[in-house]
Amino acid sequence: MRGEEAIASTPAVAAPHPSPLAPHPQVAIVAGEASGDLLGSLLIRAVQEAGLPARFYGIAGPRMQARGARSLYDMETLAVRGYLEALSNLRRILAIRRELAGRLLSERPRLFVGVDAPDFNLSLETRLRRAGIPTVHFVSPSIWAWRGGRIKKIRAAASHLLLIFPFEEAIYRQAGIPATYVGHPLAHALPEPDRAAARERLALSPQREYVALLPGSRQGELRQLGRLFVDTAREILARRPEVEFLVPLASRETRRLFEDILYQAEARDLPLRLMFGHAHDALQAADVALVASGTATLEAMLLGCPHVITYRVPWLTYQVMKRQAYLPYVGLPNVLAGRFVVPELLQGQAHPKALSEAVCRLLEDGAARDEMVTAFRALRGELRRDTPRLIAEALRPLLR
Repeated sequence: MRGEEAIASTPAVAAPHPSPLAPHPQVAIVAGEASGDLLGSLLIRAVQEAGLPARFYGIAGPRMQARGARSLYDMETLAVRGYLEALSNLRRILAIRRELAGRLLSERPRLFVGVDAPDFNLSLETRLRRAGIPTVHFVSPSIWAWRGGRIKKIRAAASHLLLIFPFEEAIYRQAGIPATYVGHPLAHALPEPDRAAARERLALSPQREYVALLPGSRQGELRQLGRLFVDTAREILARRPEVEFLVPLASRETRRLFEDILYQAEARDLPLRLMFGHAHDALQAADVALVASGTATLEAMLLGCPHVITYRVPWLTYQVMKRQAYLPYVGLPNVLAGRFVVPELLQGQAHPKALSEAVCRLLEDGAARDEMVTAFRALRGELRRDTPRLIAEALRPLLR
């Protein structure tokens, strides 16, 4: 899923217990980050609720494991972004892919599902498909945004694609690649925004002004962006002394890392409420959010939270990505709208003063916030489909 990846706070639900007499075809599944873990858990739930027997195993995060998936490796190992960032983990990642491919080629699961993570999954899918194992790729790589040449690799890798954006279906139809638009699972799964209820759940004041800070779900993102978000919070507080910040963090590791960043920045006196998860509640409760580019921008859109998008990557990574990009924007709300609905301050523009000005401008301009939320409602309507049913229908022939 693009980029983005991102932070999911949907409660984990225990998997239903199948009948001991029912057959259980093995389904291998690989997700590479928090957003993929959420999508993978929704796919597993769709299969279970449709009564399709399957046992899932592979590389799974906590949400997929809560639905019954067995993880053979730590998903965090794959959660890297950018060329230089991947190099430090490259040997381990390649070893995992090699070991997993050998195991799956030996065990021959009924089906392989790659959830996003195209740099890891597409090569693995290609090997499995050549060996006669059906492969499904869930979430199209962003060929419409950059690296369009990957469509040839996708054709070799995937027996079928599950698409989450409506404009993608025509691209794959034209390329002769089997694909099904299933709607965006988050548009189906996330609740209608309710700020008052979210504030009550979090024991927040109905009157106070809140800004949500979402600096990313990966440890690498936090190292890259954490200090930027802290310094931006300082600038916002200088302009609006009554503001309070909500900071949902995806794991104990990211919380510890963020606390270290606060300590190094001598910023422990900032009015920050650190939260373990609860990203969706924070986005509903906040007046405005500052969000790292990725799936969290889509979550902010679906939950009706006006926000500013930012991101920084190492210089070389940015140069490579910039030369391969097709669109003038990176945030998913803007990609879907085909225009700048949400401000984006990236790379050299991403500094505390500029970011604080963009956030404060939204806090001070109710009409601009309302206009953004109106656009968000229309985009959410375009993404809503009966996603669980459509996923189950697409997978049913492959699980017989």
